Amino acid sequence: MPSHMHAEPSPAPPPEPGAVEALISQARQLRGRVDAVRRDSAPPMEEDADPQLRWQRALCDLAVHQLDDLGEHLGQLRDGLPEPAPAEPGDHPARLPRQQLGAMAAHTLGRAGSAEWDLLTDAVEWSDDLYHIFGRSPEDGPLTLDELPSWLFAEDQQTLTSMVTGCLVDGRPIDGEFRIVRPDGSVRTVHMVGEPVLDTGGATASLWAVLRDVSELRRSQRTLRETRDSLQRQRQIAQTEHRLAVELQEAVLPPWRGSLRFPQGGGPISVDLAAHYLPSGTSALIGGGWYDALPLPDGSTLLTVGDLTGHGVAATSGMAMLLGALRGMALAGLEPAPLMGWLDQLLDTSAQPTLGSALCCRYRPEDRALVWAQAGHPAPLLFRNGTGRVLDPPEGVLLGATCGARYAQTTEQLAPGDLLVLHTEGLVPRHATDVAAGTQRLLAMGPQFADCRTAQDCVRTVVEELGTPEREDDACVLIARFP
Repeated sequence: MPSHMHAEPSPAPPPEPGAVEALISQARQLRGRVDAVRRDSAPPMEEDADPQLRWQRALCDLAVHQLDDLGEHLGQLRDGLPEPAPAEPGDHPARLPRQQLGAMAAHTLGRAGSAEWDLLTDAVEWSDDLYHIFGRSPEDGPLTLDELPSWLFAEDQQTLTSMVTGCLVDGRPIDGEFRIVRPDGSVRTVHMVGEPVLDTGGATASLWAVLRDVSELRRSQRTLRETRDSLQRQRQIAQTEHRLAVELQEAVLPPWRGSLRFPQGGGPISVDLAAHYLPSGTSALIGGGWYDALPLPDGSTLLTVGDLTGHGVAATSGMAMLLGALRGMALAGLEPAPLMGWLDQLLDTSAQPTLGSALCCRYRPEDRALVWAQAGHPAPLLFRNGTGRVLDPPEGVLLGATCGARYAQTTEQLAPGDLLVLHTEGLVPRHATDVAAGTQRLLAMGPQFADCRTAQDCVRTVVEELGTPEREDDACVLIARFP
């Protein structure tokens, strides 16, 4: 029984020209759209670009290469194959169909060439494209199967030898890749497919193959893998930093939940406190915001909120440093204004300079006086009998903004039943045109606060009103009720 390799398939009907033209048009349009997306990705020379954008660009590059190949293949399908050369005397029976098939493969695949190594006559035939792939002149002649491995990387030579041996001895088709070094020193990746050509007696007469230069395709795929791996590493680092930032924030912020009442050792309650941290509705990043309430040795109470610029571990570690210093200086008896001056100096001389805003209040229950200072921070909101107002802020610039900054403090006389709201800037819209509207939104909650029995009820009201997914930044809110 003759081998199946002798049988030539019946020619398929040619495709309709209109259908192929439509596919070509669609491929061109898709290629243009992908190229537009690629241009919008990270600039190729910007090594410090976002890993997500580098991965997107690598994916677009790979898609463009494949769409270019698709366009070439469709164009060749539309143009048809060149007429086969006439048979020459002496050709063995299987050679002519294989030559036609090689021409078809080389023409269809693009950047590909065909070769046939005759085992009976030792003749070798290469297409012009194959000479181009190897960077070799046709005057130099084709490479024999014995010479071919010397052009490969040492670690790829065994791969080629095994493929050729399996094809010639066992009749297995060839399908593999190897790297060649051209005379100019350049390296190309070649994908080789082939099969044995049998004579009428079923013996192997020659080896036919198509070799395609896939260097650019593999380079795009390698870049895609590298950028994907880089993106995964960046995500793992971001997840680790986020976990550390959360753990650090939880370790530094006050551990109390629900309402906190001072004094805690018994006696009449001087202040009822509650606070809450609101995460960003649009980002998982942890900022440098804080809140705190601390009973002081002289019987007064420290109330503070603040925020450092930035996000992640750097911001939360800076917040931990600043809040620790603030607590220590308050316990040492410093008034709010000089305390702010020392915090400013601390930020100005820290290893990682940053900016911060802060609000520091000291409440004296014996005369119901609230002494406070601020550093570029939203002023407290004072609610009395269901009506709120913004306290007039004393002079104070952002912490870390200038060396040797001076801060002023002011005193507000409180009345029984007053309620004080301290918050960071992220609680209200960040745009300057919306700050006043956001403050008015808080002030309009006065009647709701009047109906609340505890500071914790007031905080819950704020969270229900402002804890929306649209809020851009994380925020802290601290509410104090003065019985």
